[in-house]
Amino acid sequence: MNEIFEKNLGRDLHQFLLMMNEVDERIPDCPDVEQKWPEIANAYLPDGIREFQDFPTASLGWMMYIGMAVAKYWDAEWEIYSNIDDLYAYMRDKRGYDNLDEYILNDVLLLRGDDIAATEKLVGECSARVYNTLMHQNIEPGTREALEAYVACLSQLYLMGSAVQLKRMGYHMVKMG
Repeated sequence: MNEIFEKNLGRDLHQFLLMMNEVDERIPDCPDVEQKWPEIANAYLPDGIREFQDFPTASLGWMMYIGMAVAKYWDAEWEIYSNIDDLYAYMRDKRGYDNLDEYILNDVLLLRGDDIAATEKLVGECSARVYNTLMHQNIEPGTREALEAYVACLSQLYLMGSAVQLKRMGYHMVKMG
């Protein structure tokens, strides 16, 4: 179920972001960013799961911000950031979990004013969309299936966050030839 769920979720998010002109038709292939996912997911899960009960869309949305940040790090100084033992903890510990979004928006992505508001709105819409989809799966909370579905949601938000950021930085995935 979860593989199909994750594929459908990814397709839905991609179509939504395509409609918003935030990604290209083809999702960028960025192996360096993708290879960081398991490490980031494992580090994030204790915080994300703890926060999900009271702040589900933040728990989901933070991962989209993290995907954006990792894409930015990849573009800027990957030789430094790729060697940080726990990239998630590195970001979280700058201002704490509750202010992770502000740290990424201000200090990593270097956004200001309307760009911050637009990015917050986009991440909010994506995380609400994913949360709504997750809640309609009728999965019993606290089960292995629930954990796997939550991780699938985080995975897609991470990938889409990095895709959005890569496009914003000028990387466009177009068919050659």
